[in-house]
Amino acid sequence: MTADHLAGNSLAVQSFSLENLDHVDRSAEAVERRAAFVAHLRRVLPLERLALARDEREAAATDRSGIRLPGSPVAVAFPESIEEVQILLRAATSHRVPVIPRGGGTGLSGAAVASDGSLVISTERLTRILEISPDDEIAVVQPGVLTADLDRAVARHGLMYAPDPASHEISTIGGNIATNAGGLHCTKYGVTRESVLGLTVVLADGTLLHTGRRTIKGVTGFDLTGLFVGSEGTLGIVVQATLRLRPRPVKTTTLTAFFPSSEAAAHGVTAIVRSRVQASVLEFLDSGALRAIDTAQQTDLATRGTALLIAQTDGYGADLEADVLAAALTEVGAAVEVLDELQAGRYLWLRRSGRGPFTDTWFVGEDVAVPRSVLAEMITTIGEIGERHGLEVAVVAHAGDGNLHPMLSVAMSPVDGGSPPARLHQAADELVRAALALGGTISGEHGVGIAKRPWLSAEIGDTSLQLQRRLAEVFDPAGILVPHTWLART
Repeated sequence: MTADHLAGNSLAVQSFSLENLDHVDRSAEAVERRAAFVAHLRRVLPLERLALARDEREAAATDRSGIRLPGSPVAVAFPESIEEVQILLRAATSHRVPVIPRGGGTGLSGAAVASDGSLVISTERLTRILEISPDDEIAVVQPGVLTADLDRAVARHGLMYAPDPASHEISTIGGNIATNAGGLHCTKYGVTRESVLGLTVVLADGTLLHTGRRTIKGVTGFDLTGLFVGSEGTLGIVVQATLRLRPRPVKTTTLTAFFPSSEAAAHGVTAIVRSRVQASVLEFLDSGALRAIDTAQQTDLATRGTALLIAQTDGYGADLEADVLAAALTEVGAAVEVLDELQAGRYLWLRRSGRGPFTDTWFVGEDVAVPRSVLAEMITTIGEIGERHGLEVAVVAHAGDGNLHPMLSVAMSPVDGGSPPARLHQAADELVRAALALGGTISGEHGVGIAKRPWLSAEIGDTSLQLQRRLAEVFDPAGILVPHTWLART
């Protein structure tokens, strides 16, 4: 296993039993059953919508978590209409074949990883922006639309699509909805759920369901739209979404604040919160992250401080609000600089992508969130965990909402035997449990998938988990939709 296989993924899953997924059924009966299913697909779907070659199936077998299950999917389908999605799900239900919905494959939790003998249904060809209504501030889109493409399309109307995960140039709206994706703007505009007004979903048996509305307000019936957002494909496949748009800010002002320690920067976050200015971006980078950026990009950030906050304000009052933030940060010991537009773009790019590839290193990239009031304590705890296990630590965070992405790493060694050392597994487990102990969550924005299953019950409890499984059975009685991920019933 290479370091690339571990990018963005909790290593603890590598030692976690995947229950019945380590068995690949090669019996004559299984081969015959799969052949019959493929023959059915060939009859009901044009051949150009199917990928059956081994290399094509392998390409759709995992996501960016790097988690790879034994065996491979039996086929990958690329429907180009809602009707074709319905046909595929009816076929899968009829043959009792597991279905793995797939967007851009950019997920980091293993939610789109395919089990042996499954059907992968990709929505990447459902790419139409069906409607942009500037007066209602909504857009109606198909799930294969790229997040950044939607934002660029609505920008011509003075609007924006607020959710902006780091993968926004390559991630799809459908995938963002499935995982309730976040991003830098979450601190002001919320995660994906806050921008989804209504959905059209194909259920496991092919039934077409419409949820939600076109209006900003609406309280009729259960919130089925909210239930589907973040369900990671376990309840149905989203084939259309009505999304809320926001006014595009007429101005943004960005500032940097360098601090002598990570703890001081965390207290800087508290100072911003207490200023009652709502920053549109508030990002944290510790010394490890700054050094990694310097190494990859030949910058000198680590010479300017031990930790960095990047804050942005937006709207007509952006400059005034930035002045308030600058004063609050200066008062708690920060060296503050207001950036021009070019500098701001550079810093935000460095935050998203500047740490570069990691080679010859075992590492785990986590995704946890804690209440902002204990952010400093969590950062200190992460450092202690790394020191206790002899690991390098680098932390970036969406500090405005307490969402941390710490990375723990250690250089590869010949004595590893091709596998990450046990101390990395242990450190990851301690880190997630530390977040829970502080009133936090095991995932702020990447989802549960396979990677976070070991800690799911510790957060939500067995009663809640069993209830959620029972809810899933209402939508998918046969249990064909990603049956091996976080909601696994066995």
